[in-house]
Amino acid sequence: MRRKRRVPPAPLPQRGGVDPVRLRLPVEGPWATVRDHLAERLAPGPTVVDAMLRDGAFVTEDGSAVRSGDPYRPGAYVWFHRELAPEVPVPFPLPVVYRDEHLVVVDKPHFLATTPRGGHVAETALARLRRELGLPELGAAHRLDRLTAGLVLFTVEPSERGAYQRLFRDRRVRKEYRAVAPYRAGLVLPRTVRSRIVKERGVLTAREVPGEPNAETRVELLDHRGGLGSYRLLPRTGRTHQLRVHLAALEVPILGDPLYPEVLDPEPPGVFRRPLQLLAHVLEFTDPVTGREHRFESGRELAAWADPAGWSADAPPPAV
Repeated sequence: MRRKRRVPPAPLPQRGGVDPVRLRLPVEGPWATVRDHLAERLAPGPTVVDAMLRDGAFVTEDGSAVRSGDPYRPGAYVWFHRELAPEVPVPFPLPVVYRDEHLVVVDKPHFLATTPRGGHVAETALARLRRELGLPELGAAHRLDRLTAGLVLFTVEPSERGAYQRLFRDRRVRKEYRAVAPYRAGLVLPRTVRSRIVKERGVLTAREVPGEPNAETRVELLDHRGGLGSYRLLPRTGRTHQLRVHLAALEVPILGDPLYPEVLDPEPPGVFRRPLQLLAHVLEFTDPVTGREHRFESGRELAAWADPAGWSADAPPPAV
């Protein structure tokens, strides 16, 4: 059995809390030089790659710069920093709920991505916390959708990250969400919803399909008024968009959802109105490193429940 090659540490420092990009050169390929592979592989193309090579922007694991004529080395690692596109700052605080030598738990606002992905890199919870707390090795133990607010757990020590990630993988974290959605008098609650959910790469939405269930959510009604319901959601599994899919299937789609039950046109950058009314309210687990019993609770309120008139006033204008 072949042993997996150890990934060497990054020879470049972070920039603004963002790690350098790491590429591994394919074991097989037609390239004579590293430059030839980078010019073909990277989206900016040969002109930008050549300029970066002249500037010494690509480095090998010992920190030495890659030069244009360097021969191709199958399986070698190369690092560089991407030139980031400007990002609109998410103008909401990121309060720390708990911090010790192992964990940082934050109460994430709506619209802030958890970790760098796509067009959200510097304006993510991870990058902001690394900058603000001075913890360059901070890592995420799990992810929360960008549009969902609430509790997210980060780890301080890279060597301990796997233990906390396994808590979520093995379903040893009790998670409780709150949501605001239409009230439907004929909907019998509480109930446990089970279905098979698939999410295809490149497709915005997940969908339910026939087959063995892989997603399970208990749905409870806490209160209702003015045509709206306040719901407690207890997911047993963690499929992509699971809570949003399950409530939409019950014909009570979460308020502010731009994908379910139908895909809406995205808001322009910098518009932070009508956030998805979904909140990661509680995280509860036994610490795998210290053995402590933890229970964290979000201090946030969902706007459509706390201030329905304000929520309605912030709604986008109707199409003409």
